[in-house]
Amino acid sequence: MVHNNLSEGNVLKKLVLFSLPFLASNIVQSFYNVADMLIVGNFCGPEAMSGVNIGGQVTFILTNVIFGLCVGATVLIGQYIGANNLEAMKKTTATLFSMLLIAAVAITGLMLIFKGPVLRLIQTPPESYAESESYLTVTVIGIVFIFGYNALSAVLRGMGDSKRPFYFVLIACVTNVILDLIFVAVLNLAAFGAALATVISQAMSMILCILYMVRKGFHFDFKPSSFRIDKQQMGLIFKVGLPSCVQNGVTSISFLFITVIVNIIGGVSASAAVGAVGKFNSFVFMPTMAMSASISTMSAQNIGAGRLDRAVKCCKIGTVISVCISYAIFILVQIFPDKILLLFGNDAQMIENGVTYLRTFSFDYLLIPFIFCLNGLFTGGGHTFFTLINSMLSAVLLRVPVSYLFGSVLGWGLMGVGMGAPAASAGGLLLVIIFLISGRWKHNVAGIQPQAGEA
Repeated sequence: MVHNNLSEGNVLKKLVLFSLPFLASNIVQSFYNVADMLIVGNFCGPEAMSGVNIGGQVTFILTNVIFGLCVGATVLIGQYIGANNLEAMKKTTATLFSMLLIAAVAITGLMLIFKGPVLRLIQTPPESYAESESYLTVTVIGIVFIFGYNALSAVLRGMGDSKRPFYFVLIACVTNVILDLIFVAVLNLAAFGAALATVISQAMSMILCILYMVRKGFHFDFKPSSFRIDKQQMGLIFKVGLPSCVQNGVTSISFLFITVIVNIIGGVSASAAVGAVGKFNSFVFMPTMAMSASISTMSAQNIGAGRLDRAVKCCKIGTVISVCISYAIFILVQIFPDKILLLFGNDAQMIENGVTYLRTFSFDYLLIPFIFCLNGLFTGGGHTFFTLINSMLSAVLLRVPVSYLFGSVLGWGLMGVGMGAPAASAGGLLLVIIFLISGRWKHNVAGIQPQAGEA
């Protein structure tokens, strides 16, 4: 199976050609995530919307944590390709797949046992408890497919292939929308139907990805005997990926705390509004996240090849592109917030709450391009521990406290809660700038060196 060498050729051309399918994939993925809320909101009302939001938040934490390990594997695979060490890349792939299969089985069992206490702990409104529980149950049962697709995509992207993940997620998105309309709009299965559509479409993505890789002679054949863990590669995956796991977990939990605050101060309508804005934000953030991941992969290959200058140039170009996209979206949000919320339903109270929350939260769009793109450069060199510390400090010291102080203590409601995200990003950007100026990001944490000759 041929890989795409990103350490050679024109930097701008390589970044654009690699990032465009990645960008398209993430936009489709965001629409994929938004589809549940759009269809449930238009056909079922705020109780089901709240259920999708709360159940989805819990599932998001689990998948986001595991995605951290995938980030570690992507960086290692990219650096191994840049260093021309394909044997180590093969061992990394087998180790990642084996670890995630074990994790999926364990997490599914634990969540089926503790889903009730978890939903009560986060103050799920009584009106939407049943919807939240049904959504969470189905997505947890199908979590092996979500983990599997993320792992396969991480490997393909580490190898420089951003096109195939886009094709597979596009097919899954179309499937998800069709099944949502059948299960939710026609059969009136509400949150349960939305979750079922998500799991089936994710399973399709994973299966198609496996079939493609096997047909193209991928070095991992997916037979039971091929699932094995290499201790050295497992150590490196954890070294690079564990900080991202913890970072993603802390970030997700901080937003879950905000959901708790909203559940307490606003009830079902506020929960539905924040859920709608959250789904819209996932769409807004995806272009910048895609560019950040593209920078990370391209930087990993160039750093593995000893080309730090190309990694820096890649980061600069990606940041400019991300700023243009995010700032344009910010302007549209400030002008047409109600039009955006109308996409998720016509409940007057939900729209009013959503507009209030979105107007303050959207200031985060002005800061994230710089944070995400610079973190992409740092991650390419394996500096995931810095991004972990940065994320923890901004989430624990700023996002949750600011949201609680202004939203609950001072009584500003959803406007105050919305201030938490830009406050956290402002603090995070300051730390990113300090780390950039220090020059410590230039050290390759994984210690992978270029190898001569063909592997």
